[in-house]
Amino acid sequence: MTDKRIERIKLKIDKYKKALAIDKKQWGGNYHDGQGIRYIIPELYIQIKDYNSGLKYFNWFKKNFPDDSCYPIFLFEWTFVLFKNNKLNEAEKKLHHTFFSNTYLLDKFLEKEFLEFDKSESSNWEFKSMTEHFHYNKENEEFKEFAYWVSSKLQTREFLDKANRFIEIKQLLKSEPLGQKRIKLVEELSRIEYE
Repeated sequence: MTDKRIERIKLKIDKYKKALAIDKKQWGGNYHDGQGIRYIIPELYIQIKDYNSGLKYFNWFKKNFPDDSCYPIFLFEWTFVLFKNNKLNEAEKKLHHTFFSNTYLLDKFLEKEFLEFDKSESSNWEFKSMTEHFHYNKENEEFKEFAYWVSSKLQTREFLDKANRFIEIKQLLKSEPLGQKRIKLVEELSRIEYE
């Protein structure tokens, strides 16, 4: 990437950050960001390989949007930036979170056949169609080491146990009526997704 292109991307990042600052001011000190500008910035840091600034951005994001569940591609970018900053324990947790937010995304990244199973998908972020907007690939030179790490983490006993239980609960929720049992399943699912 040329210096000129890098400079243009940096200007774009500054523009988005200013737009977020204006948004906060307009909403009386709280962010609204109905346009989702906050989700655009990490991809730009990845494009210019500025992973240190990317990590600072994610730390800012966590502080300013603590209840934001994030969308799958954003979680993937967060995982990658943590990995590039050698924050491997945090990256592994975020990798799990990425998988649980969309079970197709990591297969797409690793160019594997999609894991297909009959499950409850309560959000359009969980659908396979999300992968149509996902352009990261294990063959990209910048992602090769990360792809190897992702592949190895997805084969650990800890991940497989969590993933199997996640899948089992998602399947049970398809037919479980409202009631105490459903509430317990949803609570367990939430623990798996965010622990």
